[in-house]
Amino acid sequence: MSRIPAPERRLALIDAALRVVAREGIARATTRAVVAEAGMSLASFHYAFDSRDELIDELIRTVVARELQAVVPELEPGIGLRALLENGLARYLDHLRADPEHEQAMLELTQYALRSPERRQLATDQYARYAELATGTLTLAATHTGATWRIPVEQVARVLVAFTDGLTLSWLVDRDDDAARRLIASAAGAIAELAEAP
Repeated sequence: MSRIPAPERRLALIDAALRVVAREGIARATTRAVVAEAGMSLASFHYAFDSRDELIDELIRTVVARELQAVVPELEPGIGLRALLENGLARYLDHLRADPEHEQAMLELTQYALRSPERRQLATDQYARYAELATGTLTLAATHTGATWRIPVEQVARVLVAFTDGLTLSWLVDRDDDAARRLIASAAGAIAELAEAP
């Protein structure tokens, strides 16, 4: 068997940990369960990570980075702000529908971080990244459409993150695509009302 480079080993263990968390929960994502899922030895784990906590920290960072890449809307010429927002949220729904276990695992990881004083900063960092992405996306959307936000864009970003959280939880519970699309249309309309059209 060929030796796996350290970065690839780390990524394989992160992906395995995500699958275990999604399927069985964070409590069962032991080091042994993760290496079994990855088809690696325990020694391979310790070449890649110093501890399970380090793996979980990196898992949260990796999943947030993947989410950020999935939700940036495409900038179509001549599109209005509301439609642009709706398209971005629809892309997020597509991301959610494609791998619901991924998002369910992320919710569990967030709760894990909140329950552990030494890990709480991970949840804070996670939502700071969400807010940063939302701020950048909303700034880009306003520039692209010629709109101007009536309130600071950072406040609008918090509204967008809250809508996205609600969309995630409600869809994971009922898996109702039509209801999710109606929520997206309402959310896009509400957020667009926070801007002055050109």
